[in-house]
Formats: sequence, C-alpha cells, structure tokens
Amino acid sequence: MNEAAENRLTAAEGPPILVIPFMWIGDFVRCQSVYQVLKARFPDRPIDIVSTPLCAPLTKLMPEVRDTIVVSFPRGKLALSARRAFARKLSGHHYGSCYLMLGTLKDGLVPWLAGIPERVGWVGEWRYGLLTDARRGEKRIGNLTARCIALALPKGMELPDRLPAPRLAVTPQMAAEWRARNGLGDPGGPIVAMAPGCNDPERTWPLERYAELARLLTASGHRVVVMGGPAEKPLAAAILARAGSGAFDGTGTDLYEAALQAAAADVLVANDSGLLHVGAATGTRSIAIYGGSSHAHTGPLNANVWPLDVRLSGEAADWLKIFTPARLFDEVRAQLGAA
Repeated sequence: MNEAAENRLTAAEGPPILVIPFMWIGDFVRCQSVYQVLKARFPDRPIDIVSTPLCAPLTKLMPEVRDTIVVSFPRGKLALSARRAFARKLSGHHYGSCYLMLGTLKDGLVPWLAGIPERVGWVGEWRYGLLTDARRGEKRIGNLTARCIALALPKGMELPDRLPAPRLAVTPQMAAEWRARNGLGDPGGPIVAMAPGCNDPERTWPLERYAELARLLTASGHRVVVMGGPAEKPLAAAILARAGSGAFDGTGTDLYEAALQAAAADVLVANDSGLLHVGAATGTRSIAIYGGSSHAHTGPLNANVWPLDVRLSGEAADWLKIFTPARLFDEVRAQLGAA
C-alpha cells in the first residue's frame, strides 16, 4: 500500500483490519501492543483478531478489539482443508488488511486464500507470494514484542524509543469485586499471587520453593493466591498444604479469571510464563524469576515488572542458588513497600 493510500485510510473510515497473533498465552498478550499501534494509526478502522479457545477470554479486556474469531488448527499440521474453510469464513468479513505475527508458511495461507488485499508479515518461511508486504530483518530485533510492533508500523519506519507495553483493562472495581466474591476483601493482609506453572522445566522455579515462600508469607500475615489452569491443580494443592489457611487455590479457571486474580493481588510472583505476561499487563507489581531464559528477550515490556535475572544483575550464574525462598520473601516485601 503506498503512502497516499495509507493517508486516505487514516483520515477516513476504511475496511476492517484482521490480526493473526501468536497463540501461546504470553505471546498472545504481547500482541496487545500491536492493537494499540494499529488503533492509533487507523482510529476509524475496526480491529478483529484470530484466537484459540484458550486465549479468547482475554480479548474481553482488550478495548481495541472489536471481534474475536475463534479457531483451532491441529498443531504442527498443514490441515489445508480446515484452513480453506476458515479462509472462506474470513472472506465474508471484507477485511482490507491482515497483519500476520506468525512466520510460518501454513499460517500465511489463510489471509491469502481469503483474498485480503493487504497482507503484512515477516518473510519467515519464504512467503513472498503469500504476502503483499513481506518484511525482512526480524532477527535484528531482539524482543518479540518489539518485532510485533514493527509489523504494525509503516514499512521502513524505525521503532520508537518507547514502545507501548501490553495492557489488559481490568478496572480497580473489577479487582475489588473479585476479592469480595472470593472472601479476600478487606480487612486482611496484602495479597500475593503466585503462578508456579510453566511449560519449560528450565524456566521453572521449583515447586518446593514456591511452597516455602507461601509458608513464609502466610506466617507473616500475607494472603496467597495460587494461579493456573487445570494442570496446575496439583501444584496448588502442594502449596496450600505447606502454607495453611492463608492460601487460596485459584487454579482451574480461564484466562479472564486469571487476569482478575492478578489484578486483585498486590504483588505477583511468577516464572517466565504466560501468566507472568497476563499479570504484568494488568498493572500489578510482578516479580519475574528467570532461569533458562532472559528478561531482555522474553520478558514483558511493562514497567511494573521486577526481573530476577542473573544475566541482568551480574550475580553468580546458578540462579537456583541465588533465588531462594528467603530472597523472594524479601523481594515481595520490598515491592509491597514500594507500592
């Protein structure tokens, strides 16, 4: 699309925009920054996004998004017939542009089959014929959120020094109502949320350390909420068994409820995981524990995140030796004091 056409679409209402974001929880939240940039560029163009059933509840907290189109393709498979059917469904929405965050060939097929006139994305798996605006240089941009934002900007534009951080629109009233519904209203001690789950063992602070941290917190008058999906139920049970009556099992919920839990807390403690990004986007002070990953590459952009990353601090390389339950207890107390 040339500059004159872009100016016309910015000045007057144009056709809707479709965004196909990353579908992992944390990366899905990162892509909220893209919607901010696109809404600023094209305030009169509606923005729809594609989502999996898992991530779709989060879009209720993304005011820039008009509609969420839910789909689930089998992971790692072309599923051409399913993608053709989905493309036919999309063609009826008359999208003018599609911004494609994923770099795979199979994901590039859908907007092409749907006949969306403008298709923006990284070249990725040699997708020149599938994209009308195929961009190069993604590997030169270290942070994944920044890579996504770059696609939402006009081609060739430099990234701004200050990037918009992802945000989930949980109001203080929504957080207060969640606390009241779950017996965690005032009076009571500060609430510390924990997200002990992670799909990568190298990024996971050990369960017994979360349990000991919970014990230290409840013994000091804090209240603990354990966050996670159905798979984290056993983790919550182990933490509650150690922490006692001051801990609450918040696992087994959808991601909308998880966002409310994070927003209702005074501090969140989490691995480098999807729920870290969810919590950070609500504005809650978040302590991020990094083991086999780095904050610079995978961490949230949000200023309310306090990273515990030996790569940043210059501490000894053995993160498990450095980040003990006692150290995390002190970090939580420091964040509560800074609030």
